[in-house]
Amino acid sequence: MGEAWGAENHFSRPPLRYSAGMTTVLPPFEPGAVWLVGAGPGDPGLLTLLAVHALAHADVVIHDALVDPRVVAMARPGAAIEAMGKRGGYGGAGQGEINARLIDLAGQAKRVLRLKGGDPFVFGRGAEEALALAQAGIPFRVVPGVTAGIGGLAYAGIPVTARDCNSAVTFITGHGQTGTLPEGVDWDGLARGAPVLVFYMALRRLDEVVERLLAAGRPGDDPAAVISRAATPAQTVVESTLAGIAAAVAAAHPEPPALLVVGGVVGLRRHLDWWQPC
Repeated sequence: MGEAWGAENHFSRPPLRYSAGMTTVLPPFEPGAVWLVGAGPGDPGLLTLLAVHALAHADVVIHDALVDPRVVAMARPGAAIEAMGKRGGYGGAGQGEINARLIDLAGQAKRVLRLKGGDPFVFGRGAEEALALAQAGIPFRVVPGVTAGIGGLAYAGIPVTARDCNSAVTFITGHGQTGTLPEGVDWDGLARGAPVLVFYMALRRLDEVVERLLAAGRPGDDPAAVISRAATPAQTVVESTLAGIAAAVAAAHPEPPALLVVGGVVGLRRHLDWWQPC
C-alpha cells in the first residue's frame, strides 16, 4: 500500500522547510519505539506534521478499521501494513491482542506506528495501549489527531461551538464495553445541562439515545443531525429534530461510522455547509 505515495513526496530528510523560510526539526522515530498517532476523521489533509513524519519512517503500521485507506496508503514504500481494529464493535482483534502485538514488534527493534482514527485519546482506547506500553517499558509518543466530534462536524458545516448557541459541549460515546450504551451516564444531566451533545458511535443505539434524552426532558424540537463517514468522499448528513431524527435516519440508511449531534449549532448548517468532496 505504501507505493501509492511516491518516494519524492515523503519527508526523508529533516528539517522540513516552510515557504516563509521557517524550519522545524521533527523528533526522530527511533527503532523499538511505538507512536500512537491520530489519523483524523478521514481527509488526509487533516494529518499533523508529526503524523506524516511517522508514516514516512515507520517499519510497521498497525491501523484501526476507521482509518481512511488514503491515509494508510501514505506509509513509506516497504512498510508492513497490519489491520487491527473493530468497526462498530464487529469482529477484529481484541485489545489484549493489539497490545501484545505492539509490544512484540517494538521488542524486535521496529519503528511501530499505531494509527488510530480521530484522536487516540478520544474514545479510541489509546490510553489502554499507552498504559500497556508503559508497563512493558516500551518508549512511546502520543500524536494527537483531529477528533471526529470537532473535525467531522466542521466538514458537515456544523460548528461545535458558536457564541450565540452554546458555551459548553459534551462528548459521549454511544458504544460501551458490552456493545450497549455506556453505564453510569447521567441522562437527566445531559438532557438539561449541556446545550450541545455529540455522540460518537451511536448509530446502532440511536432509538435508545433519543428515547432517553426525550424522557429526561430534552425538547423534541431541538435540532439534530447524523453525520455519516465524516470528512470522506462518502460523507452524508441527515438533519431533523431530536424527536424526528431516528425516523429520518431509518429512511436514509446512513452507514457507520456516524456521529449524532444535538443542539442549536445544527441550525447553522444551512449557512455553513461549505464542503464538497474532491
